Amino acid sequence: MAIEVDIYEQIRHLHEHEGHSQRAIARMLGVSRNTVKKYCEGARVPWERQGVSGRQRYVITEEIIQFIKACLSEDEDENIKKQTHTAKRIYDRLVNEKGFTGGESTVREIVAKLKDKQRKVFIPLSFEPGEAVQIDWGQATVYLAGVKTKVNIFCMRECYSGDIFCMAFYRQNEESFLEAHIAGFEFFKGVTKRVIFDNAKVAVKEGFGAYAKVQDRYKALAAHYAFHCDFCNISAAHEKGLVEGLVGWVRRNIFVPIPRVKTIDELNIEILRRCREYRKHTISGREHPVGDMALVSQAKMTRLPPYRFDPSRTITAKVGDYSTVRFHLNNYSVPIKYAGKEVSVKGYGSEVVVFYRGDEIARYPRCYEKGKTYYRLEHYLDLIESRPRSVFNARPVKDNISTRLLEAGRRLSGPKEMVKLLRLCVDYGEAKVLEAISRIGNQELSVEQVRAYLIPVANEPAKIHPAIEIPVAKPQIEKYDALVCREVAL
Repeated sequence: MAIEVDIYEQIRHLHEHEGHSQRAIARMLGVSRNTVKKYCEGARVPWERQGVSGRQRYVITEEIIQFIKACLSEDEDENIKKQTHTAKRIYDRLVNEKGFTGGESTVREIVAKLKDKQRKVFIPLSFEPGEAVQIDWGQATVYLAGVKTKVNIFCMRECYSGDIFCMAFYRQNEESFLEAHIAGFEFFKGVTKRVIFDNAKVAVKEGFGAYAKVQDRYKALAAHYAFHCDFCNISAAHEKGLVEGLVGWVRRNIFVPIPRVKTIDELNIEILRRCREYRKHTISGREHPVGDMALVSQAKMTRLPPYRFDPSRTITAKVGDYSTVRFHLNNYSVPIKYAGKEVSVKGYGSEVVVFYRGDEIARYPRCYEKGKTYYRLEHYLDLIESRPRSVFNARPVKDNISTRLLEAGRRLSGPKEMVKLLRLCVDYGEAKVLEAISRIGNQELSVEQVRAYLIPVANEPAKIHPAIEIPVAKPQIEKYDALVCREVAL
C-alpha cells in the first residue's frame, strides 16, 4: 500500500535510530508488516510507483487483437513499405467492420507495442489564403483488371486550408504532370500565386532551388495560369512538408486495403470522392473544417483562364496501309476511310486520342509497353464485309471477340453470316449477342434467330379483355304505342 511521507519518516526513524523490529514498528504505527518491510530499509520510497498493478486499463477481446495482428500481417505479406496500416486506419476498420466501441488511444497503444516504430515529425508551416500549393509524386500498388500494378499518384495540397487533390497516372511523364496541374486547379476552382515542388526533371531542365531552369512546357503552363514556380533546395523535404505528409496519408487511407478496379479512370473517381470527403475534416489545431477554409482561399486565388491549356504530347502522323497510326512505340487503329491521310495524335497521361481536321476519330487507353498494336472491330467491319473469307483470321476480329463467340460463329452457314453476327456485336454488344445465342441452345444457329432475340417486336397483338357486363335500359314500349295511335288518329 502507498503511505504518507509522515508514516514513512516514522518507519525509517524507528528502524534506524531506535532499532525496533518490523513487527514492533507495525504494531506501534498500526500499519501492516509488509508495508514496514517494504520501506524500513530505504530501498523504496512511497512517492514513486513501483510497476503496475497488473490490471488492464481497457477491456479488449481476443477477436480485436487477432484483427489488428491480421492487418499487420497483411502488410508484411504484401511487402509494400509505404502502403501499410496505421493505428488510425486499423481503428477506422475496426469501427466499420467489427463495430468496435473502444477508444482510438487503446488501438494506438496496442499497435505501438506490436510495431514499436518511431513516428515521423514535420516542421509546421504557415501560409496566407491563396498563397501557395505544394505538389509531389508518390507510388502505390493497385489491382487493375486483376493485375497487380504500380501507379503514380500526383498529390497537390493548398497550404492555407490543407485542401487536397490527388490523381493516379501510369507514368510521371510531362503530359501527366501538366494534366494533373490543370485538373488540380479546376478542383480548387482557382490558381495560387506559387506552386512549390522539388527539382524533378519533369519540371526542371538544370540547376536546383532558386537557380533552377524551368522546362519549356511547364514554363508555358505557369505563364498561362499565372503562377510562380518555386523549387525546393536539395534534400529539403521540410520545405514542402504539407504535401510530404499527404503522400503518406493517401497511401495509408485510400490505398489500404489495396484497391481492386477495372480501369485507372475508375480508380480516379474513387480518389476524387475521397478528396471531396476530406473537406469535411477539421485538421487538429484549427477551428474550421477544411472545406470552409478552402472557400476563403478560393476567394484569393487567380481565376481560371477561359482557354484550357492542352497538356498532351501531340504529333502529326500518316495512317498506314493497315489503317493504324503510330504513337510512342505502339500502333492504334482508326476507321479505314482515313488510311493514307495525315492525322493528329494527342497523348495524354492515360489516354491517346486521334483527330482528323479537328474531329475525334478514335480514343484509346494509353499503352506504355513497346511494340503493341490495338485494333477496334468497328474500324474494319466495312472492309471485312467486302472480303468475308478473311473473317476468321482477321486480327481485329480475334483481338476483340471472345473464343466463345468465335466458336459460335463457326456454327453458322459461312463467313458472310459470321460478318453479319459481328455487325450485331458492334450494334448491340457482345454480351447481349452471347445471351441470345445461349437462349437458342444447341440447335442449328442462324443470324436471323439471334436478331429475333435482340430486336423487340414492334407491333404486339392487342390483349383480349374478358367479357364485361354492360347494363342496358329496358325499352319503354308504351310510349311507342301511344305515338303510333296518335299518328293513326290524324
